[in-house]
Amino acid sequence: MPHRSFPAEVRDAVTPRATLLVLGVIALQLLFIASYVGALHDPKPKDVPFGLVAPRDAAAQAVTRLERLPGSPLDPRALPDEATAREQIEHRDIDAALIVDPAGTTDTLLVASGGGRVLSTTLTSLVTTLEKSERRTLRTIDVIPSARHDPNGLSSFYLVIGWCVGGYLGAAALAISAGAQPANPSRAAIRLAVMALVAITGGLGGALIAGPVLDALPGGTAALWGLGTLIIFAVGAATLALQGLFGTIGIGLVILLVVVLGNPSAGGALPPPLLPPFWKAIGPALPPGAGTWSTRSIAYFDNHAMTGPLLVLAAWALAGTAITLAAAARRRTP
Repeated sequence: MPHRSFPAEVRDAVTPRATLLVLGVIALQLLFIASYVGALHDPKPKDVPFGLVAPRDAAAQAVTRLERLPGSPLDPRALPDEATAREQIEHRDIDAALIVDPAGTTDTLLVASGGGRVLSTTLTSLVTTLEKSERRTLRTIDVIPSARHDPNGLSSFYLVIGWCVGGYLGAAALAISAGAQPANPSRAAIRLAVMALVAITGGLGGALIAGPVLDALPGGTAALWGLGTLIIFAVGAATLALQGLFGTIGIGLVILLVVVLGNPSAGGALPPPLLPPFWKAIGPALPPGAGTWSTRSIAYFDNHAMTGPLLVLAAWALAGTAITLAAAARRRTP
């Protein structure tokens, strides 16, 4: 064989397509670092929904004082009594509440570590400092504690991450085995049906592992199964749709949306009130954020405040299905 120069070997080994893919991987890597570090490096409470129960003549003044705290960490609202405060925490309308004792010097802070222990700890520290400045003391009651085997409230987050991984890897496996873009609508429908089976199986497996097997999450196994099925199918259908539109690059776009942007904004490691504005804004609209919120609602909050997140996941599933079929129809082959 004739001798070939090293530059010629490089040109054959690293094609322009491979070069573009490698550059895309580098870009995703840097975006991953920027997104995770940007979201999690400096947690500060911002506009945390916060209840205040105090005598009527003092409540308005106390709410104003909390509203004017530097950095606006709290979004306070006066509540009539402790029962209302507990109900609003259970319904996820507020994250904590301060019960002022007009007859003594010890007040009570109600928190819910089931919604994220980092947030309840942060609020306890903040209110303790405020109470000391008023020469008062504080006792804290965790009205919705995290489970014994879920001390930091992270099991719900990692369960959702696993379901999301199952969604986009399942769709990617179909692309690897039979091409990124299905040849016609029938093939696209078959892929969606396979993703539905993957979603049903993975949803059940995740619910059983997190629930009865490891006892990490309370809540109904059937409810978690249904949620897991929806999450997996939503992410899988979105992956199929982006693959149908952009080919293999679609997998990278899903990783950008679900992993790079979705995971740090999901409210798992840091609940939404502790996230910077950008991540706090996008989190509820992405599958990891909607899934994490819903999983915690099932596990700790008696299924409250789930309508919005479930609509978000359903929208991803329906849009992914419709785009997958439409993209295949445009490519119909004889």
